Amino acid sequence: MGTIESYESASGKRYRVRFRKPDHTQTRKNGFITKKEAERFLREVETAKDTGTYIDASEARASIGELGATWMTHQTQLKPSSFRAVEVAWRLHVEPSWGPISVGDIRHSEVQAWVSKLSVDRSATTILRAYGILAAILDVAVKDRRVMSNPARGVNLPRKTPKPRVYLSHGQVQLVADQAGDQGDLVLFLSYTGLRWGEATALRVRSLDAMRRRVSVTENAVQVGGPIVIGTPKNHSSRSVPYPPFLSDALAARCVGKSKDELLFSGPSGHVRLPDSRRGWFASAVRSAQSVDPDIQRVTVHDLRHTAASLAISSGANVKAVQRMLGHASAAMTLDTYADLFDDDLDAVALALGEAKAKSSVSKMCPNEVLDRRKTP
Repeated sequence: MGTIESYESASGKRYRVRFRKPDHTQTRKNGFITKKEAERFLREVETAKDTGTYIDASEARASIGELGATWMTHQTQLKPSSFRAVEVAWRLHVEPSWGPISVGDIRHSEVQAWVSKLSVDRSATTILRAYGILAAILDVAVKDRRVMSNPARGVNLPRKTPKPRVYLSHGQVQLVADQAGDQGDLVLFLSYTGLRWGEATALRVRSLDAMRRRVSVTENAVQVGGPIVIGTPKNHSSRSVPYPPFLSDALAARCVGKSKDELLFSGPSGHVRLPDSRRGWFASAVRSAQSVDPDIQRVTVHDLRHTAASLAISSGANVKAVQRMLGHASAAMTLDTYADLFDDDLDAVALALGEAKAKSSVSKMCPNEVLDRRKTP
């Protein structure tokens, strides 16, 4: 047990509690007006030590700025593009609001007010990312016994509203490719393989297996700020993706005069960079295609990946094959992502059930009943 002693202060008689922390170092707390208050505090301390719930007040004074800087250095599992998004959210939204605040002083209501304020002019994606950083830092504070519980957990968060996907038909893909000039074969390649932009632009000549009409996806080229950073594909898994025969000649032409280590799709300065969403060559090609076919909706380069999934499913490819082509972690993910492409299958299920019931009813009739029904005009 600790000890309680009185002392004189400028405000009069006060009481001091001396006690040992769980690590056996001695500390004290001053300023109790009555001895009863000091005794209550000492009992609470001893109970917390016995139950493993003791929180060191000095540890709770650590600021979000200090803990956040350490937390950021530990995010080594993130790919460069993902880390950049987290770093921007920390720098612009979390650190300015919470940096000087001690973890022990943060209240649930304050976190809710912060989220609500961000919701006025920020997207759900931005808010969820910033909130996730703060909550993760406080989770570490809980594990380090700086605070008893995480005050950020349980706040009301905005929901992400998924944007409707745009799918191009075979003819529309060809029309956009025709308007894309020298990059037309890249448009076709993305639309019929489903590769992500970074995966396609990281392909080397050696990645191409012309005999089997396959490309081996082992790298990913992502623009992080200005530079292109080479890493592994999403989910860190390589895969082999087939391409249709009509792309063979265009891909073979891309290999002419190149060594096996050179890029399959290359630009003037190396990797082909993702075109500007409004003024780049792809947006220009789409606008030109729309002047020919007004039914073509505004699409992005990433929408070509969705188009590849749509064209594959409509051609009769099974979900497992589409999953492997797209590099999804599971077939369930493919089904969840492209559930809207299977609406026709629901109608087919209903028709099949109706036919199965009709056949079942006929099979239960006796032979004479079946014969009589067949004779009925």
